[in-house]
Amino acid sequence: MTLARLEALIPEQGIERSHLLDPAELAARTALPEDTVRTLLQGGEPPEDTVGDRVRARVKALADAHLRRTGERMSDLAGSVSRRLGVSTLWARKVCSGEKVPSVELLHGLVGFFGVEGGEAFFTAPASEALDRALQPVLTALQSDAEEPGGSGGPQPRALTGYDGVRGIALRQARDLPPERWNVLTATLRALLELDDEDR
Repeated sequence: MTLARLEALIPEQGIERSHLLDPAELAARTALPEDTVRTLLQGGEPPEDTVGDRVRARVKALADAHLRRTGERMSDLAGSVSRRLGVSTLWARKVCSGEKVPSVELLHGLVGFFGVEGGEAFFTAPASEALDRALQPVLTALQSDAEEPGGSGGPQPRALTGYDGVRGIALRQARDLPPERWNVLTATLRALLELDDEDR
């Protein structure tokens, strides 16, 4: 399991566990409840649920995150989903609010609408699989860093909290960002670079 491999690599590389395994950030990336993520990170079992429960909860989590990020109202979101996916506004609203389970066709459309990775499985996978998928890029980043010259293969562990390690992990994870979050990241980087130019 990815988590077990991460747990073995983290101390080898001298990393703070909380820097890589942040429950709030992982909950946002998986659309899982933060309590469920914490339970899984501690080796516990998530609450039992059905596929329908998972789909409704994760669609609602994505919809709520979209509303917080954009400042839109549910009626705005339902209208956008309705127009893009060809369903009634009422049905779109019920799906986005977690009241109804979407059809397979609508679920497929929601994958593209919300820009999630992993297709329909993002919504239907058990919590442990959803978290495992989110942790795989982190594991890949750690393993890549360990294999680099001067990495943790030698006697001195290399802390990924340093500039190069953090940059590598951030860039690998950023590949999965939806377009609107890429825009925020790009704007932030531009602002930082402009500040750096002013200081010179």
